[in-house]
Amino acid sequence: MLKRQGFTLIEVLISLALLGLIVPALYSSVDMLHSSNQNLFKYLEKSKKITKITDIFYLDILRSDGNITIKKNEFARLCIEKTQNSLYALPVSKVCWIILKEGNILARVEGNAYTLPLNPEQRVEINPIMKDIELFDVYHQKDKVLVLLQQKDKEPISFMVQGIFKPKTKEEKQDRKGQKSDKSAFENTHKTNTDNHFLPIKSKPSAL
Repeated sequence: MLKRQGFTLIEVLISLALLGLIVPALYSSVDMLHSSNQNLFKYLEKSKKITKITDIFYLDILRSDGNITIKKNEFARLCIEKTQNSLYALPVSKVCWIILKEGNILARVEGNAYTLPLNPEQRVEINPIMKDIELFDVYHQKDKVLVLLQQKDKEPISFMVQGIFKPKTKEEKQDRKGQKSDKSAFENTHKTNTDNHFLPIKSKPSAL
């Protein structure tokens, strides 16, 4: 019996035809996987960047002394007079989150005892955070601070910080001190009256 030495021409042609069908399919699958990985990487990088931004903003408010001012026109402007969350190793800094008109860029301004608009002599650090901002709004009620952010054609971002109390003004402190004084006086008077009420009564012996 003769042994087969190789493939016939028809078998080779069929193999080449099948290979021609499989290779483009494999290449397309690899290209789709590569593109999917790139999109996932970009999404994760963007998500990581947004998380970092919200973390900085959150800590600026959380580590503040509660002295927060909010000014609103087209966009809100939030200024924290004293916060221990510094990006430049300052023990205490003033931080403002503002919208720059050119490009609607959300920016973080950090320094000490500066005013807005800035003077040429004032030294601060300005960090552009996000561009194409369509919404930037801040609310401070009681002990809660709510921040709303949205870029153009992007999902809105929101977070809330609790336990941020506004510092008492001098008038409020004086009123509170006066209320305490009135309360102490009332308690002392009430205590004296109560003590007198329960004093033993000495009666004179009656004549028999």
